Amino acid sequence: MPLLTLTSDIGNQDFMPAAIKGQLLQANETFNIIEVTHLLSPFNYPQAAYVCRNAINNFPEGTFHLILINLFDEKPEHLLLAEHNGQYIGCADNGLLTMILEQVPTQVVALHLEKSEQKNTLYCVSIFANAFNLLLSGKSLHQIGDASVSIKVKNPLRPLLGNNWIEGQIIFIDNFENVIVNISKDEFEEQRKGRRFTLIFKRDEEIDKISETYADVAEGEKLALFNSAGYLEIAINKGNAAGLFGLQGFSEKQFNTQSQLMSNRLIYQTVKVYFQ
Repeated sequence: MPLLTLTSDIGNQDFMPAAIKGQLLQANETFNIIEVTHLLSPFNYPQAAYVCRNAINNFPEGTFHLILINLFDEKPEHLLLAEHNGQYIGCADNGLLTMILEQVPTQVVALHLEKSEQKNTLYCVSIFANAFNLLLSGKSLHQIGDASVSIKVKNPLRPLLGNNWIEGQIIFIDNFENVIVNISKDEFEEQRKGRRFTLIFKRDEEIDKISETYADVAEGEKLALFNSAGYLEIAINKGNAAGLFGLQGFSEKQFNTQSQLMSNRLIYQTVKVYFQ
């Protein structure tokens, strides 16, 4: 049974998640469909890249990943199908693919859409399902798509670096309102160089050590740790860090609006670490 993950920003309010699964099973009833989430924030590429990347990294070679995020950023003429580290990823040509992989994929082809067809979500799903079946039948990417495609590239959201500091953006807030920052453990340690540090957020909130678990501090106390994906996380033991501290996730739309650059809202999307 081929593994197929499904990730989208369409929500769970209507028939669409079930209809998508139905389309996939009509194409191949042996697909073992694993839903990652349908609750990603629309148009939030850093959030989507974080979730998709860290889901994909835990699946075996040969897994298919269907990512239905911002499919209609522009009127599409094609979709993308990529192979990377033995896994296959289907998504729109909107720049998200390179943010997920943090590089250009080793192989990628365009799956062209028929001009006569209504280009809605279920039609796109049928195109991906057909391509997945062709791969399962033994065909190569180059046999089922156009390898000459020039894909859109978006760079992943990186932390800013200085000699004695590193500044990250909040990229995700989980169900417990723990706050994930785009600073990896490797980046943190490389910049730290064994020095003491102070992590500052919301102007007057500070943390000066990295915990191993939430229970390292008393109930209701704040802490910082590196989560299962290896990213810096700010949390409160048995509390809600995002709500209590007024922290919000990075928004590309807000970031590109000058008025937001001057507001407290953007400041509270930023976490800065100073090294001494």
